[in-house]
Amino acid sequence: MISVSGMPTLTALKLVDATEAKQHELIRNQPQHARAISHFYENIESVESVDDLMADPELFGFVMRAFDLEDQIFGKAMMEKILKSNIEEEDALVNRMADTRFRALYEEMGFGTDGVGNINTILTRWQDRMVERYVDRHFLNANMEENATLGTALDFRRKVADIEGPLDILKDSKMSKFFRTVYGMPSQMAGLDIDKQIEIINRKVDFEALKDPEEVEKLVTRFIALSDALSGVATANSGALQMLTASATGNFNYAVLDIESVVSSGFSGYKTRL
Repeated sequence: MISVSGMPTLTALKLVDATEAKQHELIRNQPQHARAISHFYENIESVESVDDLMADPELFGFVMRAFDLEDQIFGKAMMEKILKSNIEEEDALVNRMADTRFRALYEEMGFGTDGVGNINTILTRWQDRMVERYVDRHFLNANMEENATLGTALDFRRKVADIEGPLDILKDSKMSKFFRTVYGMPSQMAGLDIDKQIEIINRKVDFEALKDPEEVEKLVTRFIALSDALSGVATANSGALQMLTASATGNFNYAVLDIESVVSSGFSGYKTRL
């Protein structure tokens, strides 16, 4: 992938935006990912229960990686209980998990009562969506590994449409960091009573504005600028800066470049957690 290590994050973001589609394509074509994707397409239709999924380690691993849960692959007993939960029951394990990744996986897989029955797995559009999720997660993790600020900004873009209130921020550590940085909320507020945290966030955040793409990008820019300033990221020229030239209006003109020549021959291994 294109290395963004050491460059100012706003520059890195413009470069990543310009090359994202190509980088996704390159991930799909990497031998290890191509094999995993092929195995997924060839075998997912036969999965009609949680037990079927668990019986195929490669398929189970693919699904877990798609939801950034590689660090939980060996916790199969817990994952089985989560996926066999009845989400309608308040005390179901899936409802007791603070980490939103587990619920997202549960809802996307769409297993029936006690983990038996599934119509999603036979749907081509569902299969394609899962593969795209797998590819995009690897793309995000690779960028997070090189530049945590960039990774958090990209993650925010993908999650912002689902943020409706304070709890959607508080239950996600990366979103909490994003909003604390943008709105100058101290990290110590995490130790406050939950109702007090909700009160502070409601006072600071305009949730209606999060539906406006322009406002979202303003927040992204502010987060990056503040994060880079706090971390002391250098703004000196680098080779990557020569690829992008800012115009006086703030828009960027992209130099023509051969992405194949600047992408390394292989991608780094999965990052266990963002």
